[in-house]
Amino acid sequence: MRPLKTQVSVQKTRVPSALLLGAAKHGLLLLLAAVILLPFVWMLLAAVKNPADIFSEPFSLDPAKLHAAENFGKALTAAPMGLFMFNSLVVVFGVLSVQLITSIGAAYALAQMKFRGQRLLFGLVLFALCVPVQVPALPLYIALAKLGLLNSYFALMFPWFFSAFAIFLFRQHFLTFPQEIINAARIDGFTEIEIVLRLVVPSAVPAIAAFSVFSVTAHWNDLYWPLIVINVTDKMTAPLGLLNFQSAEGASYGPLMAAATIITLPLIGLFLLARRYFVEGVTMTGVK
Repeated sequence: MRPLKTQVSVQKTRVPSALLLGAAKHGLLLLLAAVILLPFVWMLLAAVKNPADIFSEPFSLDPAKLHAAENFGKALTAAPMGLFMFNSLVVVFGVLSVQLITSIGAAYALAQMKFRGQRLLFGLVLFALCVPVQVPALPLYIALAKLGLLNSYFALMFPWFFSAFAIFLFRQHFLTFPQEIINAARIDGFTEIEIVLRLVVPSAVPAIAAFSVFSVTAHWNDLYWPLIVINVTDKMTAPLGLLNFQSAEGASYGPLMAAATIITLPLIGLFLLARRYFVEGVTMTGVK
């Protein structure tokens, strides 16, 4: 009986330890989440407060002192925010469309087809992941300037038509697709394009959704490249327009934070719509 009692006591001891460990993990995650969300909370509070109270009472919210209508109204009228966001929409969806067309075909070839130089090409893709965007920026700028393509949508989108990250992500996902199904489709007379469009792509919706969130977020928030190739208001994207708005408004943080809130909301909505596919795509990609 003594060994049985000892086993029961050990189990009783392990249960509180597991609960404490779980509580500590969740507490740490909540703390990290609070640190990450704090700037967004401050942005929202500053967007609806009187600019004079933003720094004196940063986290107080007195309904009698709210200036939400004034701040958002000024953000929408002092600069063409609608035009800036439209330009960003054109750029992000134009880039995403070309990236999907080029990357899915390349990833399928690297994952499911056998040809000479396959490993070398995949090695070059991995090498491209290590090259920062600042390296080809100057040659691209000179080429676009000589062709007279600056201050255009094409200039904003062209450097991102090839995505090494997309090829790598899709290749890892396509490796999990059963080779037997592809061989059977070839025997049935399917062309490689039909196999990709009718079999492989429908199975890769989570990976495509995950990459789409990454791509749209990166190019919606991009300030570096638009700042180089755009110097006219008509083609400014949302971050560049926000920078222009900041220069015009000076230190008026209420309207500035309202403008920042306006250009952030589409990204939050996109993530909420695609969050299930996003999490599934990130967690399942690469599991073979």
